[in-house]
Amino acid sequence: MADTVLYDVTDGLATVTLNRPDAMNAMNTEAKVLLRDILQEAAADRAVRAVLLTATGRAFCVGQDLKEHIGLLAEDRATGTGGTMNTVRDHYNPIVTALTEMPKPVVAGVNGVAAGAGAGFALAADYRVVADSASFNTSFAGVALTADSGMSWTLPRLIGHGRATDLLLFPRSVSAQEAYDLGIANKVVPADTLADEAAAIARRLAEGPTAAYAAIKESLAFGAGHSLAETLGKEDELQVRAGASEDHHIAVEAFVKKEKPTFLGR
Repeated sequence: MADTVLYDVTDGLATVTLNRPDAMNAMNTEAKVLLRDILQEAAADRAVRAVLLTATGRAFCVGQDLKEHIGLLAEDRATGTGGTMNTVRDHYNPIVTALTEMPKPVVAGVNGVAAGAGAGFALAADYRVVADSASFNTSFAGVALTADSGMSWTLPRLIGHGRATDLLLFPRSVSAQEAYDLGIANKVVPADTLADEAAAIARRLAEGPTAAYAAIKESLAFGAGHSLAETLGKEDELQVRAGASEDHHIAVEAFVKKEKPTFLGR
């Protein structure tokens, strides 16, 4: 496995680490393919009960590797093809789908700047722990592109349509504190504690009721695009499923005994 994206599974926690620090974790083709495949592997692995997405160096991810991108655009012009922009369909869409539809919680440990697709990856996670020195930038309009990596779906759901429009039309650096105030960051921590704090939250989720977490993710996604009546029906369906899980029975028995439950993730 190449080292542009690192992958480790320990005690139910899958840690996925973007690892191109010299390039501020910009996404070249190799990194995009590897991240896509790793996330899909984590989603399918029943031993994985939570995912931590983080990065090495001073950036979380600055999005598309523009040095590679400009060369690919030149090839498109020379050959009369337009295959370069297929990266949205081939890479970014599957990455964001894997994150948002992952049947287990995903924590983003945002250690530095998250821009463009990098911001999109962070927004696709379920919980964002952000270093106080980190920042977010939509970036797309600055290079004459539209939003991708799910940002036109995730950003307005987090901060509202008006604010999302503002940040997409007028890209700028959003500090960690402003990101928290807007609702982008769930927790802001000192930069030197980011790795430990994000891992601790992810480990806590990895020890939790995995099937219930999956149902919570599914219900939130469903409710975002359906009526109250339809959402109530979905909640009924999902609650029946959750109520049949081993973890629910373990939790009820532990509650009656006034003990802390030990969840099995099923």
